[in-house]
Amino acid sequence: MNVSYSDQRVTIIGMAREGTALARFFAQAGARVTVSDLRGVADLADEIGQLAGLPIQAVLRGHPDDILEADVMYVSPGVPREVPIVRKAQERGVTLSSETELIFALCPAPIIGITGSSGKTTTTTLIGEMMKMDRRRKIWVGGNIGIPLIESVTEMKSRDWVVLELSSFQLEHLTRSPHVAVVTNLRPNHLDRHPSYDAYKAAKANILRYQSADDVAVLNWDDLEVRAMATQCAARIRWFSIEEPLENGVFLDGDWIVVHHDESPERVLRLGDLALRGRHNVANVLAALSVVTATGLKVETAARVAKQFSGAPYRLELVREIDGVRWINDSIATSPDRTLAALNAFGDEPIILLAGGRDKHLPMEEMAEAIVHRVRHLITFGEAATLIEQAVKQAQSRLNGNGRTVPVSHCDTMEAAVAVAKQLAQRGDTVLLSPSGTSFDAFKDFAARGDRFNELVAAL
Repeated sequence: MNVSYSDQRVTIIGMAREGTALARFFAQAGARVTVSDLRGVADLADEIGQLAGLPIQAVLRGHPDDILEADVMYVSPGVPREVPIVRKAQERGVTLSSETELIFALCPAPIIGITGSSGKTTTTTLIGEMMKMDRRRKIWVGGNIGIPLIESVTEMKSRDWVVLELSSFQLEHLTRSPHVAVVTNLRPNHLDRHPSYDAYKAAKANILRYQSADDVAVLNWDDLEVRAMATQCAARIRWFSIEEPLENGVFLDGDWIVVHHDESPERVLRLGDLALRGRHNVANVLAALSVVTATGLKVETAARVAKQFSGAPYRLELVREIDGVRWINDSIATSPDRTLAALNAFGDEPIILLAGGRDKHLPMEEMAEAIVHRVRHLITFGEAATLIEQAVKQAQSRLNGNGRTVPVSHCDTMEAAVAVAKQLAQRGDTVLLSPSGTSFDAFKDFAARGDRFNELVAAL
């Protein structure tokens, strides 16, 4: 597929991963490209290097009005559309778009889209691995993870499949829905960016809003808010549940995973066969099985992949074991709910928890109570350290003596937190990095935080 944007004036707001990829795509397609970012050269050295040699104008340390001389303005997901320069663009009649919207417009292949408050990346990656077992077609995996797919869209064929992880930011202004849409769960998240939980849910609902009767929606029966979304969905619905049997869906029957779509129920694998840990990951496996069987992949093939799949990086990732102590990297845990799920994945094993980062204005009560019950020692770091400590103290008070008093060590940095954990850890312990906050107080993103944790652990 040849794409030409000869002489089209394109302005891109934000030089993060997607913005940089868009700039390369449009420059190579003949557009007149301007990229603009509030950061300076020192902070954007890698991104600027990726654009070297291309006819692209970079405007740094601000968004001056002259960048409004554009036919289309592409706004990166991390940039709210309420910022002044984007509002001015709207007032002047400049078309607003995003990389996600462009992929939906150009992609010739059917798209599988996955969203939810947690579990998106694991489910997306697992679906991709399962789909790759069909050697007749190429599978493209991206969206909110991996390499931006806009630079590959011209290589895609109609027989291929595209698997996209979609965040609320990417869905917020989308006016198309994927052929197969997955909603793993809904919980308050990103309230530091969305004005309310209702606004966050409305953004997520876009993954279903524009589906037709020819499309498929894979929904979590156990999540009442996700279940309610079915009333607004025109697609054929497939449910998944870890709580109860279903007449149409994938569910648990004791320790068996059962697929029941169209024909009689079929037991496909036991829970003990899964490499993934945690009940939340069982739900992710059920969702993936429902998706890939809807595309025609044999359930036996998908089950073989599920047995071998140990998860995506930074998600309950075993970094190493030292002197009988396991070090686990769960840097993806950027909300209290994710940390709660991580704690529940380790049964009765003694845990030293490293938590902190930047607060997202989300409720911490459930996580704090789990810390009281499950954590041998809490080590806090970063901007949210004091907030987490206060939440744990309040949880201990609420439990009226039925909970333990959790020892707490307060650190300024993750480096210090790892050093303290090394001093405290005993044989049989699990040292768990599961921050519950974002990384932006000290790192570029959760992956950079996870990489630094791995480096520190490797050096022990």
